[in-house]
Amino acid sequence: MLSRRVRVSVSTQAVVGPSTSPGAAVIAVGEVAEMSVTRLPAVEDHASRQQTTPAASPDTPSARAARGKDARLLAPRRSHGVYAPAPGRADPIGLLEAQSRERVAELVPLRYQRMCESPFRFYRGAAAIMAADLAGTATSGLDVQLCGDAHLLNFRLLASPERHLVFDINDFDETLPGPWEWDVKRLAASLVIAGRAGGFGAGRRRDAVLAAAHAYRTGMRRFAALGNLDVWYAHADVDALLAQFGGVLPARYTRQIAAAARGARGRDRTRAFTRLTETTAAGEVRFRGEPPLLVPIARLLDGTAAAALHGQLARILDRYGATLAEDRRALLDQYRLVDVARKVVGVGSVGTRCWVALLLGRDGDDPLLLQVKEAGPSVLAAHLPPSRHDNQGQRVVAGQRMMQAVGDILLGWQRLAGVDGAPRDFYVRQLADWKGIAVPERMDAGGLALFARLCGATLARAHARSGDRIAIAAYLGRGDAFDRAIAAFAEAYADQNDRDHAALVAAARAGRVPVAPGPQG
Repeated sequence: MLSRRVRVSVSTQAVVGPSTSPGAAVIAVGEVAEMSVTRLPAVEDHASRQQTTPAASPDTPSARAARGKDARLLAPRRSHGVYAPAPGRADPIGLLEAQSRERVAELVPLRYQRMCESPFRFYRGAAAIMAADLAGTATSGLDVQLCGDAHLLNFRLLASPERHLVFDINDFDETLPGPWEWDVKRLAASLVIAGRAGGFGAGRRRDAVLAAAHAYRTGMRRFAALGNLDVWYAHADVDALLAQFGGVLPARYTRQIAAAARGARGRDRTRAFTRLTETTAAGEVRFRGEPPLLVPIARLLDGTAAAALHGQLARILDRYGATLAEDRRALLDQYRLVDVARKVVGVGSVGTRCWVALLLGRDGDDPLLLQVKEAGPSVLAAHLPPSRHDNQGQRVVAGQRMMQAVGDILLGWQRLAGVDGAPRDFYVRQLADWKGIAVPERMDAGGLALFARLCGATLARAHARSGDRIAIAAYLGRGDAFDRAIAAFAEAYADQNDRDHAALVAAARAGRVPVAPGPQG
C-alpha cells in the first residue's frame, strides 16, 4: 500500500496520559504538522465497481475508503452548498406551536420571548425547523450518531471524571443516528448567525465557517489513520493545549482561554449550591425562589400536590440509579434528597419539564445538585428511522455516551408516570460541574474562527467514534471543495433563519403566539 508525506493543518488537542496510547494524540489548535497518510485507491466509476469482484474484504480500510469516494456520486461535495426553501415548506411558526403543545403552558410565552430577542436566540430554539429543512438536502448516505443540535453554544468546557477540564459537545436532547452532514451544517450556520450578530463582514464570517469545515475534514482524516482505541481515547484537554501552544497563539486568545478555564472551574456544585439555595428559619437548606426561572415545588403547588410531585421525583432518583454502573450507584446511595425545584434552562428547552434536585451527603456542606430533565422524541425523528431505544431518556444518554470523549459519572435515565398519570421519560445529570460556555458577543473575528476550529475538530472526533471515519474522510478528500460548499450553505441558511425569526416576531405582534414580558434571564 502506497503512502506519502503531506502537510496538513489540524485543529484539536488530545492528551496522552500515562495509560493512553501515543496514537491517540491529535495535533493541537493551529499547528501545522507532518504525518503519514495512506494514499487511498482511486475509484473509476460506480458501475464498474459493481461489475468487479473486489480483491479485499468489504471491511478493509481500502474498501471503506472506496465506499466513501463512491458516495460522491450520490452527493457531489459541491451539492452541500445548495439551499433553497422546499416547495410547500412547513410553516416554521406552526412547527414551534406543535412543540409548544407538549410543554408546560405557563412557560411557553417565555420560550417565545427568548426566541424573539435575536436571530441567534431564535436559531437556538429552532432545531425542529432546521431538521425539516435538512431532510430535503443532499447526503452521502454515511451515517453517524448525531448531536442533532450542534450549534456553537453546545460546544463548551466540561469536567472529566478525573477532574481534567476538556472541550466537548454538551447537549444531546436531539441525538439520533443520521447523516453526518446535518451536524456540520447546523454548526456552520450558527457561526454565520453569530458573526452577523457581532457585526462581522461576509468575508470574516466565511473565514469562520471555512475554519470549522477545514478542521472537521482534516480532523476526520487524522482519525481515519488511527486505530479504534486511539480514536476512543482522544479528547481535548484545555490545560495541555495551553501548556503546549500558549506561545503559538496570539496572547489575547491565550489569556481568554485561560480566563475561561478559571471561570469554568469556579462554576462547580459548591458555587451553585450557594447561589441557588438558602437556609430557612428552621435551619433547613432549601432552594430559593427566583420565578419563573427557579421555583421550589413548595411554592409551585399546594401542599398535597407538592408532596405528590416530590414523591414522584424521589422515585425517579431512586430508580434511575439502576441505570448507573454499580460503583456510581453506591456513590448516589450515600446522598439523601432534600428539596426539588422547577428550573428553566436554555432556549429550545424552555417549557420542557425540568427539575433540579438538592441532595446532601456527609453533612450540610456536601451537596449534590442533579438536573432531572424531560426527554421527548428527537426533532430528527420525523425525518429518520426510529431510535432503537423506546425510552427517550435512554436515547439521550446512549447518544451522549457514544459521542462524548468523557462523561458525567451520574448520567442516567428513567420513566415514570407523572402526577397527571401520563408516562414521561427523563434523563438525569449533574447540574453544575465545571461547565464553561462560550460568549460569542465577546469574540472578535479571529476569536470566532479559532473557536470554530475547535468545534469542527471536536465534532469530527465525536462522529469518528460511531460512523465510518475512513469512508467519511475519503468522501471529504484533501481539497477544499466541501469547505467552500458548507460556507455557501451557511450564508444561505442564515438568510432563511433571519426570515423565520422575522416571522416569529410578526406572529408575536399579531397575537398568534403568546410572548412573556422580558427579558427574564
